[in-house]
Amino acid sequence: MSLTETTEQLRRRDFRVPLAAILLVLALAAPFIGSRYVTHALIIALIFMLPAHGLNLLVGYTGLLSLAQAAFFGIGAYTAGLLAVTYGTPFYVNAVAAGLVAGAVALPLGIPALRLRSTSFVMCTLGFVIIGQAIAKNWISVTRGDMGLSGIPKPHFALGPWSFTVSGTTNFYYLALAVGALATLVVWAIVRSPAGRNMIAIRENETLAESVGIPTWRYKLIVFMISAAFAGVGGSLYAHYLTVVSPLTFQMYYSTTMLIIVLGGGAGMISGTVFGSLLFVGLTEALRVTPELRMIAYGLCLLVLVFWFKKGFAPLINRFWDAIGGAK
Repeated sequence: MSLTETTEQLRRRDFRVPLAAILLVLALAAPFIGSRYVTHALIIALIFMLPAHGLNLLVGYTGLLSLAQAAFFGIGAYTAGLLAVTYGTPFYVNAVAAGLVAGAVALPLGIPALRLRSTSFVMCTLGFVIIGQAIAKNWISVTRGDMGLSGIPKPHFALGPWSFTVSGTTNFYYLALAVGALATLVVWAIVRSPAGRNMIAIRENETLAESVGIPTWRYKLIVFMISAAFAGVGGSLYAHYLTVVSPLTFQMYYSTTMLIIVLGGGAGMISGTVFGSLLFVGLTEALRVTPELRMIAYGLCLLVLVFWFKKGFAPLINRFWDAIGGAK
């Protein structure tokens, strides 16, 4: 065998499986590699990855720009918090209820909003966040207003005679990692399904998609509800982690953060959402101890994104992934 043939075989060798295994090991060992604060930053990144996944379905795959994720994130947080504090229900019940309530609230909101176009739709979704925060502040008998809900218990699981509570940063990290992995798998299944292909058709040309029989408005409404459900589940995880929920959960900063994750990571790409969450949320949380450096790093990331990666970082990640896969 010639040296040229040997080099060609090495170039074509698929290194994706070993790299995936290394990444999996790093993800599982993360709490033992970094400090407790780094683990906290990863937890926040995993929490925000959930609403970002939902927003990516809406923005990246269906072509609808929305700023409403913070509203559904807050609804999920309050739903989980109220159930946990009032009825002592286990975490998985609260998470499912948070997703269902957020999705149910999205139905009456989406029916009129999705009849609007472009800028009008964006402004309407912004209004949902403002209304949600106003309700959280003024419905004092339920939300306790600006005092918020406190004393939300850590995630509790009750499985027949067995029950346990997830306490400590390390244990919560593994819970957030499991929920994040499950959410990523669900998004992957949706995107790979015929419904996912119809969503992409709507994004590319809604008029053409409708002309070939795709019920575009119905699809947009369903995706809007699914997106809200992802945000609701993320809100429940947020509430159980911080053990307190206030009207600040509805702040516009959260909506813009989720949008930056999707657009910065790469709209319409699952890998972009995962990477964007780790970069734009995990990095800023990790640098919170140095506010000046934190904002400089965040600003530099946005500048690099705007000037060199206009489609986000996901295309670069995919090219690297193809290269190590031995693609010609």
